[in-house]
Order: sequence, then C-alpha cells, then structure tokens
Amino acid sequence: MQTGRAPQGLVSETWETTIHLISHSAGCGSLPAPSVTILSGMSTKLAFLFPGQGSQVVGMGRDLAERFPIAAQTFAEAEQALKFPLSRLCFEGPEEHLRLTENTQPAILTVSVAAWRVLVSHGIEAALTAGHSLGEWSAHVAAGTLSFADAVRAVRARGRAMQLAVPPGQGAMAAILSLDAALVAEACRQASQETGLTVTAANLNSPGQTVISGAHAAVERASALAKEKGARRAVMLPVSAPFHCALMQPAQQEVARVLAALALSDPTFPVAANVTGSLVTTAADARDALTRQVTGAVRWVDCMKTLIRAGATTFIEAGPGKVLCGLLRQIDPAQKALNVEDAASLEKTLAVLAGGNSSAG
Repeated sequence: MQTGRAPQGLVSETWETTIHLISHSAGCGSLPAPSVTILSGMSTKLAFLFPGQGSQVVGMGRDLAERFPIAAQTFAEAEQALKFPLSRLCFEGPEEHLRLTENTQPAILTVSVAAWRVLVSHGIEAALTAGHSLGEWSAHVAAGTLSFADAVRAVRARGRAMQLAVPPGQGAMAAILSLDAALVAEACRQASQETGLTVTAANLNSPGQTVISGAHAAVERASALAKEKGARRAVMLPVSAPFHCALMQPAQQEVARVLAALALSDPTFPVAANVTGSLVTTAADARDALTRQVTGAVRWVDCMKTLIRAGATTFIEAGPGKVLCGLLRQIDPAQKALNVEDAASLEKTLAVLAGGNSSAG
C-alpha cells in the first residue's frame, strides 16, 4: 500500500494509503514548447513510475487537461470507455465518491496516462517502467501492452471486485515502520500460527516501511509482535479491505476473467512486475503478473533495484502525488527522482532533464 498524501491518505478507502502518511511535496513554473530533442546528448536511461491508489486528491489532472489537449483527450477517452463523467469526479469530487475503490482506480489510471502522454508529447520517452499495484496497469498502458480503453474498464472491474472480496470489518491492514522486512514476515508467521488466520506482508515499500494485510485479529497480533521485535511504529490503516493477501482470491479470479477477454501485446519496453520484482517483456508474463498481484505482495523495493540494475538513472513519477519519488529516495538516495502531475511540475522536470541538473523533488 502506498502512503503519502496526508490528510487524504488517512481516509482512503484502500490499502495503498500508507506512503501518503509519511512523505509528500510539489513543483512550479511556465512551459517550453514540446521538443523531441530535449534529451539529445544526455547519458541517461529514463524509467517512468506510476502511482497506486491512495494518491488520489480532488482536483487531480485538471491543470493538465486545461493546459494540454492530449490530456483533455485522455479524459474524453476514459469517459467514452466508462460511460460516466470521470473528469468531473477527478476535478470537482466529491471526495467520498472519488475514494470509492471502483472510482479511484480508473481515476488515478486516467490522470497517470494523461501525465505520461504529456511527457511523450514533449519528447520524453522511457526505456523502463514500473507501477505500484494499480500503477502497474498504467505502466503497461505506457508500454503498449494493452490499450488505455481496455485498461480503464478493467481497473474499474478490478476495484469493484477488490471491494467486494471481503465483508467490511473482517480484514485489516497496518504499516510497520523501521523494522527489517524479514522480521515483519516472522511476526506475520507467528501471528498466523497463533490465531489460525491469514496475515502476510502486502507491500514492501522501502527498507523501513512494510504494509501487512489479512484478517483483522491476525493483523492486530502481527502488529503487536512487530513492535516487540523493534518496530518504531505499527499503524493500523483506515482501509475498507485487506488488499494484496490471500483473502483477495475472489477478486483475483475476477481479474483473471477480465484479462482473459483482453488482447495483450508484448511490452515495447520492460515493465517491472510487482509480484516478482523482475522485468516482464511478454504479453503472457504481463497477464500473469497483473493477475497474481491481486493476492501477491507488491515488492516495490525489488522493482526499484531491478530498474536500477537495468540501467535506469532518472525516474519520473507520472500521475498524482510524489509518493514513489519519496520511496525511491528511501531505497536509493543516489537516484534522481522527478514527477509530473501538473504544468508546474512538468516545467520543473523538463528543466532538470534539459539542463542535466541533478537536483529533484
């Protein structure tokens, strides 16, 4: 689960809220004309990163849609695919409707794809990509694995299925801070043995942040054990369901059914898979990864290390917020992390790329 945009993250209806309780920031400026030569002569390999649920905020995407026709077109395509006014929900809310999982997932995907398309229109092309949970679908749209229209319909079905998989109140999630992931896993195993209930690591977000998920009593017990093992904090998250654990099996079956009906292509560039942390380069592996991630852990640390080993030197988070930039700095502070969510952050990112400036954030 992602954690970063406070206070919105505190009331998010989904597991990807965690990062938002811990890090956030922004950008500003006025834009140069699109240029396909902005990276000419630069010795850099770009990786696009796409955020997951929990990054949503009322107003997201509005500035891009008002400033760039390609972004406005993206919202129009989403509305045609979904048959409801997604742009109004993103731009005006209400917030309680935006945070409903079946709305949040297509909304964030649309804003992320809009930001990515604006980057491409300015000549910014990635060699690698990754997305956090829901964001992995955005990454595959960018890589050409599946069409945007198919993806936006599929993630709405995904969000609905995830919400319905476990009755309200039966599941829970918690963020375990400042404890080695191996010790978190040990706490989960002990809690599961003691309670006879499911609890596992759901998101390995950074060296100091792991989110656990499962049955409510088991998550509470694992949180207590984690604190006994030295965790600085164990924070129960205000989520509506226990995402990325075995209790999501009904949702995974629905996602598999939806994916089976879609035409997928081999990615045009590699996509780091949440469930393995390794690079996906075929349509078959992409379908498998998108299916398995519903119940599998998001191995975000492994994904980032894989992209770095593959040669990525500059990372651009495309979509609402800067959560993934913050996590990357925790994983490897030497990496350059930029973001694009509006015209101001786009200008800042383009300036850094054009000038070879190593400062970011």
